[in-house]
Amino acid sequence: MAVSTFLDFFSEYRSNLAAEKLKQLVSATTTVIRNGKKVKIPFKDLVLGDTVILSAGDMIPADLRIIESKDLYVGQSSLTGESDAIKKLENSEIAEDEIDSLSDIDTICFMGTNVISGSATGIVVLTANDTYFGKVAHTLNNGKPKTAFQKGIESISKLLIRVMLILIPIVFLLNVWKHDIIVSFTFAVAIAICITPLLLPVILSSSLSIGAMRMSKKKTIVKKLDSIQSFGSMNILCTDKTGTLTEDKIVLEKYLDIKGNEDLRVLKYAFLNAYFQTGLRSNIDVAVINRGKEHNIEGFSKNYKLIDEIPFDFSRRCLSVAVNDGSKTYLITKGAVEEILNISTMIDYKGKISPITNEIKEDMKKITKDLNKQGLRVIAVSQKCDLEGKYDFGISDERNMVLIGFIAFLDPPKESAKSSIEKLGENGIRVIVLTGDNVEVTKSVCSKVGIKSPKIVTGTELDKIADPGVKRLLKKINIFAKLSPIQKARIVRLLKESGNVVGYMGDGINDSPSLVNSDVGVSVDTAVDIAKESADIILLEKDLHVLLDGVKEGRHTFANLMKYIKLAASFNFGEVMSVIIASVLLPFLPETPIQLLVEGLLYDFGQLTLPLDNVDEEYLKKPKKIDIKGLKHFMLFMGPLSSCFDLLVFALVWFSFDIHEAAVFQTIWFSYSVVSNLVGLHVIRTAKTPFKQSHASKAVYFSSILLSIVAMVIPFTFLGRAIGLTALEPQYFTVIIGVPILYCFVAIFAKKFYIKKFGEWI
Repeated sequence: MAVSTFLDFFSEYRSNLAAEKLKQLVSATTTVIRNGKKVKIPFKDLVLGDTVILSAGDMIPADLRIIESKDLYVGQSSLTGESDAIKKLENSEIAEDEIDSLSDIDTICFMGTNVISGSATGIVVLTANDTYFGKVAHTLNNGKPKTAFQKGIESISKLLIRVMLILIPIVFLLNVWKHDIIVSFTFAVAIAICITPLLLPVILSSSLSIGAMRMSKKKTIVKKLDSIQSFGSMNILCTDKTGTLTEDKIVLEKYLDIKGNEDLRVLKYAFLNAYFQTGLRSNIDVAVINRGKEHNIEGFSKNYKLIDEIPFDFSRRCLSVAVNDGSKTYLITKGAVEEILNISTMIDYKGKISPITNEIKEDMKKITKDLNKQGLRVIAVSQKCDLEGKYDFGISDERNMVLIGFIAFLDPPKESAKSSIEKLGENGIRVIVLTGDNVEVTKSVCSKVGIKSPKIVTGTELDKIADPGVKRLLKKINIFAKLSPIQKARIVRLLKESGNVVGYMGDGINDSPSLVNSDVGVSVDTAVDIAKESADIILLEKDLHVLLDGVKEGRHTFANLMKYIKLAASFNFGEVMSVIIASVLLPFLPETPIQLLVEGLLYDFGQLTLPLDNVDEEYLKKPKKIDIKGLKHFMLFMGPLSSCFDLLVFALVWFSFDIHEAAVFQTIWFSYSVVSNLVGLHVIRTAKTPFKQSHASKAVYFSSILLSIVAMVIPFTFLGRAIGLTALEPQYFTVIIGVPILYCFVAIFAKKFYIKKFGEWI
């Protein structure tokens, strides 16, 4: 027990060190002003008094006193549970007697929350454990629900504990009438310990840490070790299309007036909007600026200065800037076509302003739809300039706008996307696209990468369907468009409730609810802070091939862990049965308690190399879960089989060799048990024929051979004598070596029968 505890501690310590090193590769940073310059530093390096710059998508790195803000909305659900964003200001609008909780204070941003929209500057007033979040952390439950794997491990542990509690009194009562009470009790306890997989925590932590290091070499960083199992068990991957299915290198292809003709004025207005906005600069903004520079619009923009801005948010789906050219102030808005049409009352065609009509709206929707069918994402641009003397702008000013035209972007599908989608399908992972883009663009991209769906369901349609109906829909629909963050999270939740292991891949602010609610959240190292903090797995390259490599490593880790569990369930159970039977029939104990414990320790040492073992390629083709029912079948099938060979050894030693001396009998049984288990390990570890169709790793072969030799040599040493063993004559090794080989041949045929009867080798 002491050795097991030490190994567990050492392995867990090493695993945590490995995990921390990997997490440092993707640690969240914040922008501060030091020595008059903006610099990015890790959260942990913040000190009191630091000036922090915030923008949309940022995590709040400490408790901050807001000294300057612009339309700053913060998500505080991690503290309050409320999903609505809270507006934060430099000057409080709430009276002291109206404050029920510290989180109500609107001049303070709290660590652990995130910026939904807007921008701000704040001074660090509290850090780390001194923050409000740190003070109430013990009352919060920010962790994910237990995964299927964690529940499975708990079920196995409970099963073994129940067996142990039943065995102790039974074994004690069966032996107390023949042996001393103390001897009988310690023997019963030793039996209970033997059936318990003592090194399960060690094997688990070793498997996870080794798996995490292997995954890091394939550009996959594991933030939470437990998520490796969920990653390998994942059978559904929900993902946005941008950057995952597409190149995420958006290019501005067209700038068109309201009639669909190219118009450089539209590009100029779009450039001013993108150039002067100070929030989280998107790929769309970058594409607009790059195209504007090609037409030397950057020089033209120097005639303007920024007056104010209205940051982007996911409810309005637009962004506005107010600029002045020295004579006029313009409010320029770009955003989703539907939203811009809703706030526009006039159109500007070749400099002529006229009222917008329903006919004009329909024509513009048709132009937009035609562009979408070509795979182009379309954004509308509008402006108004009757704003003399106005310096402070808000959402209410986004009305009575003048529609100028459209800008259309191309984000072509990745060349690798189609093959990666096919490979994910071949490996048992269904891909479901959840995007905020419109139906036509989504349909164009998905058709090019091979994602098929009977229809595309929109967020509006989804809201009209109750949960049971959505669950039925999710059985056949693979593409959902025009979704809000809440709608994405709802789909993830319903997929989980239907018994799936769901992964979600996202990198934006709006992806954080789904990343948290999924079984395994996957993001990329270029994602916004809130997405990286919410994720369990970080990809160093936004590519589904990289994700699939990570999934296979997760399955590899799971497979090696299951080998240990299967071995413990079958051999431990079988040996305990054999020893109990022998203890009743023999005039002495087949093994003393100390011999049982040393034997178990040797056998467990032989299994410490399992995390390094090879895994059959066929096993990696499908997602796997812990199957408690299957494990019981396995235990009740393979356990008695190994027990039959144990009883064969008893019979040979007792009758053929006519050995009735306790020390010799116990020594033969001790050496045989270790050799038999280590040989049997190679049968159990694969569904194929061992040593021929499937080979263990060099480490497993080496440990099996070495510890088998140790088990046969120990009786000749002082250690053997100390635990009651004795030197053996050469003829006894025919039993110690021969019976395990015989078991190996019989077990191979038994394994084929088991697979035929129960479907697969768990």
